[in-house]
Amino acid sequence: MTASSDAACDVLDRLVARGVRHVIVSPGSRSQALALAAAELERQGRIRLHVRLDERVAGFTALGIGRQSRLPAAVICTSGSAVANLHPAVLEAHHAGVPMILLTADRPPELRGVGANQTTHQPGFFGQAAAFAADAPTPDGTATGYAELADRAFDAARAGSVAHLNMPFREPLAGELPAWFVQGGSAPVASEPREAETTFLARGPRTVVVAGADAGEDAVRIADRGGWPLLAEVVSGSRHGATAARGYRAGLSRDDLGGRIERVIVVGHPTLGREVTRLLRRDDVEIVALQASDEALNLNHRTRAARGLDVETGGPIDTEWLDAWRGLPAPGGADPHRSALVDAVWRATSADDRVVFGSSRLVRVADDTLWGRACVHANRGLAGIDGTLATAMGVQLAAEEGTTRVILGDLAFLYDAGALLRSGSEGRPNVQIVVGNDGGGTIFDGLEVARIASAEAMERVQLTPQHADIAGLAAAYGWDYVRAESDAELDAALAGGPAIIEVPLPR
Repeated sequence: MTASSDAACDVLDRLVARGVRHVIVSPGSRSQALALAAAELERQGRIRLHVRLDERVAGFTALGIGRQSRLPAAVICTSGSAVANLHPAVLEAHHAGVPMILLTADRPPELRGVGANQTTHQPGFFGQAAAFAADAPTPDGTATGYAELADRAFDAARAGSVAHLNMPFREPLAGELPAWFVQGGSAPVASEPREAETTFLARGPRTVVVAGADAGEDAVRIADRGGWPLLAEVVSGSRHGATAARGYRAGLSRDDLGGRIERVIVVGHPTLGREVTRLLRRDDVEIVALQASDEALNLNHRTRAARGLDVETGGPIDTEWLDAWRGLPAPGGADPHRSALVDAVWRATSADDRVVFGSSRLVRVADDTLWGRACVHANRGLAGIDGTLATAMGVQLAAEEGTTRVILGDLAFLYDAGALLRSGSEGRPNVQIVVGNDGGGTIFDGLEVARIASAEAMERVQLTPQHADIAGLAAAYGWDYVRAESDAELDAALAGGPAIIEVPLPR
């Protein structure tokens, strides 16, 4: 036995006892004690272990698991640049309120800041993005407190935050695992859910409920109890219920509707509509935001944050106000090719399935055209192009049943192509990757840059056209591939199994 292995087992045993069920390992030398302990936990059936060569992919896989299960996955990586590769997923988790635990191996203190190989300053590396960050004692046979650090990390992550436990190891880096660990470790420890203080709202003022990413059933419940119009983005998972208003964007631009709003209840993180952004910046509107992450939503600098929201059911519902919003006509699909694509995926998705949207033109088309109940995920915390495939893989790993369908553009697909790689001992998750391929970043066609850039500059540095062989890429990574050039071919592909489905689209 070695001090490094003892400490690694103490930390992982405690995390699993508290409720961690998924561990993602990116291999490395300095982290070997943690990785070998994780392998033993897999052998015992106490966790599901996922091995990813790329730490960025590992981080976004953990993000997807946390999105779907609302429980933190633990990510293990070695020292140096490996830790930096976790940063994009950490930022998304922080801004979206997704639980995540990072176990980063490090050099011991005497090797820091002296030019030692594969060594940088890792304690506190993620700054404000990690609600909990600790540099653990270097294992030496006498150091203690690892289980307590694991408890603190788990509690912080379970609250919807990122927890970072940096673990320095001296050589020997690993040895025989302790007998107590091999024999099954600690019994599960019950974790009481944290109770949030509930803010109760009166029905009185003219109110709308805005549902952004990750709003889910909370937004539907609040709108129904208040009798308030529900203005739900497609990534909210809230586009159903008796109070939902389909044409809300047009309504926000009307003086007799949007201009008369007195109060806004915000659930989730709205990012898709500029009409909503303008509303949330108004200083003449009372805004109450259900805070789900470490970062409060406060665009007008006077928003009231709440950890729990409910409605005082006394008092009449303003049916005239509600009916005016519900009577708005649904927006028409201005992009028939992309509208047909997102509609086909939506129709193919059953109650046991999930849809993951990438940050591309397609999600905005979907926001104009799709409606109804579905389990939806999207990385809208920072709305980055990165990590979409890995997030979808993580979502499916946590869900286990049904199919996860990810809809994204060609650039977002290529950006995260490394997520297609899987360990040879792991099966392929039941994920369908639907790539709307228009040969570049046509989302910029609808932004201000299209009005000011020359055609040559626009093509060169914004649209960035590509001619990648997606079929060849699928073959290289061992994925089935379908090219769907008609509605019938797309419907047939979506009725099948895991595959990369390429749908050519006009620019």
